Amino acid sequence: MRGYDELAHNDNDNGQDPIAQRRTDSYVHAIWQLEDVSITHLTFGQEFTQAVEAKQIAQQDAERAKFVVEKAEQERQAAVIRAEGEAEAAATISRAIDKAGEAFITLRRIEASKAIVQSLAANRNVTWLPSSGGNVLLNVPAGKNNEN
Repeated sequence: MRGYDELAHNDNDNGQDPIAQRRTDSYVHAIWQLEDVSITHLTFGQEFTQAVEAKQIAQQDAERAKFVVEKAEQERQAAVIRAEGEAEAAATISRAIDKAGEAFITLRRIEASKAIVQSLAANRNVTWLPSSGGNVLLNVPAGKNNEN
């Protein structure tokens, strides 16, 4: 490829410089110059449209399957963590029973009864009836041994 200086200094047969000759030649051959194109209506064949739709459906199915797998993995991890927590709670309760004996079980029964009573007391539809012979919630005799 020749440089600009070489083209500018060499004269051709008709006395014009080569750059001016090229410009003139390009204008003669190129009457229209396309600067911008705007496509306003474009259609694809039926097979292409169906292929694009099938691809989108396949991608959605793959994403759904990936989500199901991730959800199952998270549920598995949650089950493992829950089982570890329950095992630790059982070991703690076992140690507490070893130390305190039946007093720990009685304390837990009283705490559960208290929670039940508090939830029932807040309900307007609950009516309390007196019990004869003991505390119904704790299933503890009032003072005498009830043998029927």
